[in-house]
Amino acid sequence: MAGGTRRPTVLIVLHQEHSTPGRVGLALKAMGARLDIRRPSLEEPLPKTLADHDGAVVFGGPMGANDSADWIRREIDWFAVPLAETKPLLGICLGAQMLARKLGARVFSYEDKRSEIGYFPIQPKEAADRLCAERFPRSVYQWHSDGFDLPVGAELLATGGQDFPNQAFRYGGSAVALQFHPEVTYHMMCRWTLRGAERLSRPGAQQRPGHLGGWFQHDGRVAAWLEAFLPAWLEGRLGEAARDIGPLHGAPAPPRLLACGHDGEAAGVAVPARA
Repeated sequence: MAGGTRRPTVLIVLHQEHSTPGRVGLALKAMGARLDIRRPSLEEPLPKTLADHDGAVVFGGPMGANDSADWIRREIDWFAVPLAETKPLLGICLGAQMLARKLGARVFSYEDKRSEIGYFPIQPKEAADRLCAERFPRSVYQWHSDGFDLPVGAELLATGGQDFPNQAFRYGGSAVALQFHPEVTYHMMCRWTLRGAERLSRPGAQQRPGHLGGWFQHDGRVAAWLEAFLPAWLEGRLGEAARDIGPLHGAPAPPRLLACGHDGEAAGVAVPARA
């Protein structure tokens, strides 16, 4: 990324009309970044090159990477752009599964719709703890019924339970995939557990009190990690955890965003992700 005081621009790929980038968007804005939001499901085109962008974040949605919709196939094909241009790329949940598909790995689900919905423990590898100045989270918020195999050539960053063993991977120097949802604020979680309440009956899903209680127990660590990870990721400094990773280009350090409060940017109102 170019030096000086130029504000970086980050492509934000969302998959529903009312979806928001949640805490990821808030943290990027606090770092001084502009957000270019595109929704391919609403026929908003993705850029043919990321020459005018400094990175891209692809979020989740209720659709799946194996669905047959034309826009999903086009979006998976589009992953070739950031991969070829080695731009920072972050895939979250569905975004991670799309990246895995693009890299030739299997994305799978179960006939009984077993899921990970709620807070679940994961086991980070040593490489995960070296990504940035904060340790990789150990308990994370999940909302998915699909999983992915580890792509050939990818570095496994974190494992999970037997049903969904791959929880995070890194591909090359700049692409990171996360099965879980670090972007979720308390306000978003409240809405997800209400609007997606029928999914809480799936095998493996936790009930609503466990979601809300888990947020108070685990979210502070996830927030601290995200605030350290995003500048390192966007600046191409992943793996430099030995020294302090400061705010982007001297901008004020992003606040620890533990709750969405009244900021509509974090108030995700969409149905939560299946993938």
